[in-house]
Amino acid sequence: GEEETFAVRHVWAAFKDWQVWIHTLIYISIIVPLTGITLFLPTIINSFGYSASVSQLLTIPPYVCATIAVFIFAHYSDKLKMRWPFIFAGLLMCLIGLSINISTAPIGVKYFGTFWIVIGGYAAVPGIVSWFGNNIAGQYKRAVAMALEIGIGNSSGVVATMIYRTQDSPRFILGHGVSLMFIGIGLIFVPITVLLYKRINAQRDAAQRLSRERGEKVQYSDQELLEMGDRAPDFKYTL
Repeated sequence: GEEETFAVRHVWAAFKDWQVWIHTLIYISIIVPLTGITLFLPTIINSFGYSASVSQLLTIPPYVCATIAVFIFAHYSDKLKMRWPFIFAGLLMCLIGLSINISTAPIGVKYFGTFWIVIGGYAAVPGIVSWFGNNIAGQYKRAVAMALEIGIGNSSGVVATMIYRTQDSPRFILGHGVSLMFIGIGLIFVPITVLLYKRINAQRDAAQRLSRERGEKVQYSDQELLEMGDRAPDFKYTL
């Protein structure tokens, strides 16, 4: 169930929740590279020596593959009821693709690298958003929390507009380098978030087990549990 009445405490609860800020950081870690590749993919491909019209056409295959990957990631994420492995996989794919493109690899290899960036970026974003939504309970707190994540995260995309410069062609060391930095942040904080969730879930399981062994009755009413949201003792975080 969900609470039916909005209160200012829901806003305050969202701002105080550590999940908001760590998930926003993870979201930013993929949005900056994804915005960069989305805006500048034709320019990057053009730097390989193709004409402007051919460069535009060559942007199509990576997006077709990304569309397929999004459905595959979503299907197996729901089937396994896990989010983080698919987010982490998307970040790793971006890492591989960016590493290829910042190198002096042949043109064909670099074009192949753009597939990895586009697929990894677009496949990871739905997982990041849904993972956060799964773990914030209470519709009003969730609304505020997700607005913060998406609002701040999408605003960070402006960074990408300033780091891909034509004078850096064809390696785009500044753009790819900054994008790699953000990917690194995501690769660090996704496992940290998983460990925190596992720790909290284990603590709640232990507390419930102890209560059953002692024969203790439920200490909270249904309304109190609703108001506690994801802080309720019986709430389990999705990994």
